[in-house]
Amino acid sequence: MPSPTSVVLDDVSFTWPDGSVALRHLSGAFSRGSTGLVGANGSGKSTLLRLIAGQLAPTSGSIVTSDHVDHLPQGVTRTARTVAELLGIERVRAALQAIEGGDADARHFDTIGADWDIEARARAALDGLGLPTELDRPVPTLSGGEAMLAAVTGLQLRGAGIALLDEPTNNLDLAARERLHDVVRGWRGTLIVVSHDLELLDLLDETAELRQGALTTFGGPYSQYRAWVDAQQQSARQALRTAEQALKRERQERVKAEERIAHSERQGRKDRVNRKYVAAVVNDRRNSAEQSQGARRGAADAKVAAAREAVSRAELAVRDDDRIRVDLPDPQVPRGRRIAELPSADGRRHVIRGPERVGLVGPNGVGKTTLIEAMLPTLQVRVGYLPQRIVLDEDATVLDLLRHAAPHVPPGELRNRLARLLIRGDTVARRVGALSGGERFRVALAQLLLADPPHELVVLDEPTNDLDLASVEQLVDALTAYRGALLVVSHDRGFLRRLQLDAMLRLDREGVLSAAR
Repeated sequence: MPSPTSVVLDDVSFTWPDGSVALRHLSGAFSRGSTGLVGANGSGKSTLLRLIAGQLAPTSGSIVTSDHVDHLPQGVTRTARTVAELLGIERVRAALQAIEGGDADARHFDTIGADWDIEARARAALDGLGLPTELDRPVPTLSGGEAMLAAVTGLQLRGAGIALLDEPTNNLDLAARERLHDVVRGWRGTLIVVSHDLELLDLLDETAELRQGALTTFGGPYSQYRAWVDAQQQSARQALRTAEQALKRERQERVKAEERIAHSERQGRKDRVNRKYVAAVVNDRRNSAEQSQGARRGAADAKVAAAREAVSRAELAVRDDDRIRVDLPDPQVPRGRRIAELPSADGRRHVIRGPERVGLVGPNGVGKTTLIEAMLPTLQVRVGYLPQRIVLDEDATVLDLLRHAAPHVPPGELRNRLARLLIRGDTVARRVGALSGGERFRVALAQLLLADPPHELVVLDEPTNDLDLASVEQLVDALTAYRGALLVVSHDRGFLRRLQLDAMLRLDREGVLSAAR
């Protein structure tokens, strides 16, 4: 029996004031319970959440919700000033303080409603998560994980029947992610989460994908949905191959039919030249032949058109999600060579040798970025570094940047290598300042992986921040093909597992490095 719906979208379109279309004729529904909303960057996920929350109005169509909606957008922890603002209870607190000060204005009572004990409940909820309970505490004094957990706690306090979370685990360390996962597991009511955190998505009841203007819903977590999509795509690709073979056969039959028609026409001309028949007989035969040949051409053309249409239908069922398949330059790092040393506060050092692949994890604020940036100038190998905040020359073209990274590689070969990293066509000649976030990331990655001579060590600091799931898969593909040493700082355990690392290190708050579990 299907779950009752909490949100129903009926032919929803939305156009921004500048005329750009974000969503067009979108229909679908979200069930009660928890749903992971996925899709490529730019597909309209955040816009859809704002429409459901009522912060934006559809240009056309309608959205019906079964309960009050509350929304936690990206960046909320950067805009709130105090814990009370993170919790979203500052208006109620202000009304309570006004009444306590003798102001009996009716609007204060309306603001408070039934929340006379909101401060006590807020402190209890924060304490239950091990968070600071001072409601006037400035947000900058909290860690990123503490701030996000407080914001999510606010959703629960406000009691919304439908809660919307937009990338809640961005920039959270492993401990904060685990606590947020615990909160999600115990969530009551409807929860819709936009995320690229695979572990979080697999805690949710259902999956919805926004892709090419359509919303596909699946009654299971993301890993089950991906398995279903992969099975569907295997069938779709087989159907496309069958349709393409059928089209090839029909085209061949069309050529053979044309050859038979041409032979018949040649024979007719020979008959007329040889005057084997009187004029009336010749005319009758010619007319009959022309009708027959026309019918043959029409039948052959109809079969080719039908086969072409079958190919077109089959192509629509096959996703065009690109995967990186690239043979990168080999840095030829000897297995026993000492590549880098990571110092530990206890005096020990972890040595990266040869093409070793190492992950570095640890709580926010312990100095992981500081550690690797202090290490980089000491290295005696060719190293490429991708920091959390990518900085590129905004006025340079993509090809200019790659020429600088690989000055001895001919431009044509550089274009071929870029194409294998999904940087194709006119994008190669565009200015960096005109690229999307995903394109900029791939260009920065290309600078590292296509450098000539190739880097012997590649260091990446939180590379999956703000990447959609397809881009994360592309990053995994590219790094899997890289044959040098690799050091990756990340809070995304699912991403780290897929990299098939040789070692995982943890940096604690005392600066001590140890093997991570």
